[in-house]
Amino acid sequence: MPLLQKFREGWVRPALFFGNNPISLAGGAITSASGVTMIGYWLVELFGRFNENPYVGIIFFLLLPGLFIAGLALIPVGVFIRHRKLQKAGQIPAQYPKIDLNDRMFRHGLDIVLLATIVNLLVVAMASYRGAAYMDSPQFCGQSCHVMHPEYAAYKISAHSHVACVECHIGSGAQAYFSAKVNGTKQLLEVSFDRYPTPIPSPVTSLRPARVICEGCHTPAKFVGEKLLVKSSFADDEKNTEAQTVLVLHLGGEDSLSHLTGIHGVHLNHMEYIAADPTRGNIPWVQRQNPDGTETVFAASALNGAIPQGERRTMDCIDCHNRASHTFQTPEDALNRSMADGAISADLPWVHKEGLELLKTTYASQDEARVKIPAQLAAFYQAQHPEVLQTKAALVKTAGEQLTTIYTQNVFPDMKVTWGTHPNNIGHMSYPGCFRCHDGDHVAKGGKAITQDCANCHNLLAVEEAKPKVLSDLGL
Repeated sequence: MPLLQKFREGWVRPALFFGNNPISLAGGAITSASGVTMIGYWLVELFGRFNENPYVGIIFFLLLPGLFIAGLALIPVGVFIRHRKLQKAGQIPAQYPKIDLNDRMFRHGLDIVLLATIVNLLVVAMASYRGAAYMDSPQFCGQSCHVMHPEYAAYKISAHSHVACVECHIGSGAQAYFSAKVNGTKQLLEVSFDRYPTPIPSPVTSLRPARVICEGCHTPAKFVGEKLLVKSSFADDEKNTEAQTVLVLHLGGEDSLSHLTGIHGVHLNHMEYIAADPTRGNIPWVQRQNPDGTETVFAASALNGAIPQGERRTMDCIDCHNRASHTFQTPEDALNRSMADGAISADLPWVHKEGLELLKTTYASQDEARVKIPAQLAAFYQAQHPEVLQTKAALVKTAGEQLTTIYTQNVFPDMKVTWGTHPNNIGHMSYPGCFRCHDGDHVAKGGKAITQDCANCHNLLAVEEAKPKVLSDLGL
C-alpha cells in the first residue's frame, strides 16, 4: 500500500471522522479566534502603536497564547472522548468514510487544514517568544504587579532606567531563567493569597554578584581619579537661605602604574567582612588583604577577639551602591535638590520649612497626599502671606505639585514604604553607610583602627557656605 494512501486511510480518515464533535469544533474556534486576535495586535504593534498598559500585555502575550494552546488541546481531547464513546457503544465503523481527493471542495478543505496547521505552529512559536520577552520587560516587572510599585517608581527616575530589570536580577541562560520563573511563581502565589511582605525586602542575599551585574558595563579597575561634588541646602528661614558644601571625592581606582588608590582602589576586591544582620547594616568584622599578601583583621571591641556568626563575603560594588537603581531619597535631600534645580522656587518665603513639614506629615495614601499637600501649602500662604498668592500664585501651585511628586516617588503607605525604609549606603550623612566600618571601633591586634580620617575619601573645600569662593574661583 502506498505511503500516502496508508496515511490517508490510517490517520486522515479517522481524524476527520472522530474530529466531528462539539468539543473539537469548539477548540478549533477558540484557537482561530485567539490566533487572529494575537496576529492583529502584533501587526498594530509593528506599526508603532504600542500600548503601555501592563494588563494589555498580559492579555495579548500571556492569556491569549494560553487560550490558543488550550483550544488546540481541546481538539485531540474531543477526538479521544468521541472515540471512547463510540467504542463503548460498539459504533466504530469497520471502514471510515472515504476521502476522495478528486473532490475539488475536499481538496480545498484539506489545503486549508494544512495551511492552518502551519500557521498554528508559527503562532505558537511567536507567542511563546513574545510571552517570554514580555515577562522579562520592565513594564511587566514593575507595573503588572502592584506590590512592586515603589521599586518601579524609583527605577524610572534612576540612572539605570534604560537597563532592563532582568539584566541585574535574572541574567542569561536556561538555569537563571528557570530559577527566576520558579521564584516568580512563588511571588504570584504570595500576592494571590495576600501573603506578601510589606515592605518588599531588598534582595540583598539573592542578588547576583557585582562581577556579573555592575562589571558588565563598569570597569572596576578603571582609574576615575577625583570628582567634584557640590551640594546645595536651604535654611528654614523666610528667605530660604541657600548654602553649599563643596568637596572633592577621591574615587581613585587602579592608575597606569597599577597603584590602587582612592575609595574604589582601596576597597574593591581587597576586603572581606562578616555581616551580623540580613541587611548587612551591622558589620562587626573586617579582613583586609594588604599589598604584600598579608591580611589584617579589624574587629569590633565587643567581639573580644572572637569571629562572629554571619555571612562572610568579599566586598564589592553593591555593598556601597546598594540602591543604584532603586534610590529612595530623604525628604531633606529631595527638597534641597528640587529647590537647587529651580523646580520649587526659593523666592517663596518659608517654602523650605513648610515644604519639609508637609513631606514629613503622615498621609493614609498617596491619593490623600496629592490632595492635601498642594491644598495645605496654599492655605499656609493664604493665612500667613496672602500677598504671595496674589503675586506668585503660579509658583505656589508649581511648588505644591513638585512636593507631591517628591512624596509619591518616595513614600508608599500601602506598601509601608516611608522615609528611611530603604537605607542608602553611599556616604554617611543620612544613613550609617561608611560608618558601618569606619566607626573607630574596628581595631586590629596591634591597636590600629580602621581610619576615620575624612581626607582619605574626600577633601572638604567648603561646608555650608553661602556662595563659596571656591566655586567662583573654579568659574562655577
